[in-house]
Formats: sequence, C-alpha cells, structure tokens
Amino acid sequence: MSAGPLMPKATAIWLVDNTSLTFEQIGDFCKLHPLEVKGIADGEVAAGIKGLDPVTGGQLAREEIEKGQKNPDYRLKLQESRVRLPEVKRSRGPRYTPVSRRHDRPNAILWLLRNHPELKDAQIMRLVGTTKNTIQQIRERTHWNMASLSPMDPVTLGLASQIDLDLEVSKAAKDRPPSMDEGGQTLLPAEVTTAAPESPFGGNPFGEIKPPRREEEKIDVGSVFSKLGGASKRGHDEDDDDL
Repeated sequence: MSAGPLMPKATAIWLVDNTSLTFEQIGDFCKLHPLEVKGIADGEVAAGIKGLDPVTGGQLAREEIEKGQKNPDYRLKLQESRVRLPEVKRSRGPRYTPVSRRHDRPNAILWLLRNHPELKDAQIMRLVGTTKNTIQQIRERTHWNMASLSPMDPVTLGLASQIDLDLEVSKAAKDRPPSMDEGGQTLLPAEVTTAAPESPFGGNPFGEIKPPRREEEKIDVGSVFSKLGGASKRGHDEDDDDL
C-alpha cells in the first residue's frame, strides 16, 4: 500500500471543491473510503477543516489531476518530494513516565539504590525518567515523602522493561573495578616474595646446613690418666667402707 498525502482529509476537501474527480479517485489518493469522501462532499464529515492544495504543496502534479478528470479509472500518483529531509536520530534522553505512574518513581528509585548500588545516576534517570536531584534526596533520605516510600521493582511498576534494566546493570558491572571478594589480584608482601621456597618435606629444600666443624681439641694425656686415677681411688675407698 502506497503512502498517502499529508493531511488527507484537508486534501480531500480541496479536491472535492476544486476538481471533478470521482469519490473513488479521491479516496484512493487520500487513503479514505469513498463513502467518507461522499460525506465530505455533503458536509457531514470533516466540517470546519480548511482544504489543503496538494499542487502547491508539491504532493500532486497538475497533469495528474487532468489525467484523472479525463479517465475515471485512472488512479492519481503521489508526487515525490524534491526536498529530502535528513533523518532525525532520536537521542536517548530520560524515559517519559505517564502521569498516572509518576508517584511510583520514588519507590522505584529506592529499589534501584538498594538492589543495584553500582548503577550511576544517569542510568537511573534513563530507566525511570527522574531527575538527579530526586535521586540525591532519596539517597540522603531527605525526600519530603521518605517515611512513606517502599522499594518496588521498576519493571513490576511498568516504569522500565526488564531488557533495559538488565542492560544498564551489565554496563555498570563492566565499569565497576574488581573487589577483594571477587578475586582481584593483589601484590604479595615482600617477606613472602623474598623468602626461600619451602620443601614439601618441610625445612630447607636444599637440606640442613650444618655449622662448620671446629678443629678437634688436642687431648692432654696426663689429664686423662689423672682423671682415671681419681676415679679408681674413689672406687677402692667405697669398697673399704663396705667391708
């Protein structure tokens, strides 16, 4: 189905008033039912709407109207615009929140702050369509209605989709630095890195290092015999006592 003209009813009014085209031709061009075009001609439909000239608007050529007036079976063709407007890219701004659900936004913000503290303020603003000031007030518990707030999932409230929430959470998780609990690598202390490796059998892996043996002391023969003699004399004295 081909596209119709801008403001089809206003265009149909002008064609009814200024041409001898049939209701079927005007309805086909304006994408309206022929009975609706008949109602426009009778003044029963689109009352108060001013007609719009499609020729001056660049939507219909004068030659097309002449062909249609000569042949009732001819179907008018929409003239392509010579001016091509660049496509406007939609910026991802804050999400629009319906008026009926705006009172639920503080509850959703409180839920996000408690369950996903890694989210940035800009991400929360995109999810629930709030302001940075409101997020700060709820975080600092200075919101005017703080006593009545209760954390509620923004997906359950209909303020955000589960896909958008998961996407923002995954982005925040990638930007968050790893913590000690998550197995982040840390530098070992110097006493560990500089210590000798331990043996699986305990002790020094290279074996026990014995101190160097000192030179054997010179043996004094006289002192040895004197000690032996004293010992034998003490033995004879003990024998005499027994007798």
